[in-house]
Amino acid sequence: MERIIIGSRGSNLALWQAHFFQDELKKLGYDTHIEVIKTQGDKIQHLTFDKLEGKGFFTKELEDALLDGSIHVAVHSLKDLPTTPVSGLVIGGVSYRADARDTILINPNSDYSSAKDLINGSPRIGTSSARRKSQLKVLFPGSKCEDIRGNVPTRIKKLVTQEFDAIILAKAGLDRLELDVSDYAPFAFEPSEMVPAPGQGVLAYQCTQDNTNMRDILKQLHHPEVGYCTNIERGVLNALDGGCQLPLGVYVERDTTGNYISYTSYAQGDDIQQFRLSQNTFGGLKDLIIETIQTKQSS
Repeated sequence: MERIIIGSRGSNLALWQAHFFQDELKKLGYDTHIEVIKTQGDKIQHLTFDKLEGKGFFTKELEDALLDGSIHVAVHSLKDLPTTPVSGLVIGGVSYRADARDTILINPNSDYSSAKDLINGSPRIGTSSARRKSQLKVLFPGSKCEDIRGNVPTRIKKLVTQEFDAIILAKAGLDRLELDVSDYAPFAFEPSEMVPAPGQGVLAYQCTQDNTNMRDILKQLHHPEVGYCTNIERGVLNALDGGCQLPLGVYVERDTTGNYISYTSYAQGDDIQQFRLSQNTFGGLKDLIIETIQTKQSS
């Protein structure tokens, strides 16, 4: 096959993901090149996500490049990829799942020294995620959530320069960039405490539907068990017609007995519901989660 052109955003984390994928292809003997493409979400930094139009803030331009043939495969954070597929494009494979937990970092110059200290205080917490905001209201009732934009290093810098008491970041990003955050009293919430976004910690490899050579390659890199779990998570998001600004967290894992366990957080206005469900088989769990959400909505 000709040299494979990989499309990626240009942030440090996106490039880590692209280089990881590039190394996986190299192990299979393929020659590759990474093409950096700016997305709407990268270009517009002064607006919060709810002010940006449509969905796919971090994916549309990559998908356009796939469709016009300027790249062969796009590497996305799965949680950024809209659940309604673009005609002619498919997810050919997903990666292993990194640590999916959310991590809180504390400003060392604030009045708080640990996550526990925030419980009874009125901390100013930086996050642009509706999902995180809704759950922070439960974890830290007196907190004041304010929007924060930028890549991972930029947000850590803003923690101090913009005088936030704390910020929330995905642990997967911190781990992949090997950032030393020990000065910020990091605390990672378990999925039962702060439910991750659907697909959090997973990379998605996208190509055109008719590129059978690329699809065959991606099958070799696909992690089926991760695919099973994230299909449930994203299926719930799709059924609720949600994007990244829906206050929904869904996380599915398989326990040591083979049961599939889900943790779900869904907010409707100021009312937030968090619950755990389990099934001894993969089938039916998505419908069970949706049914439970709808029941809680009407009760």
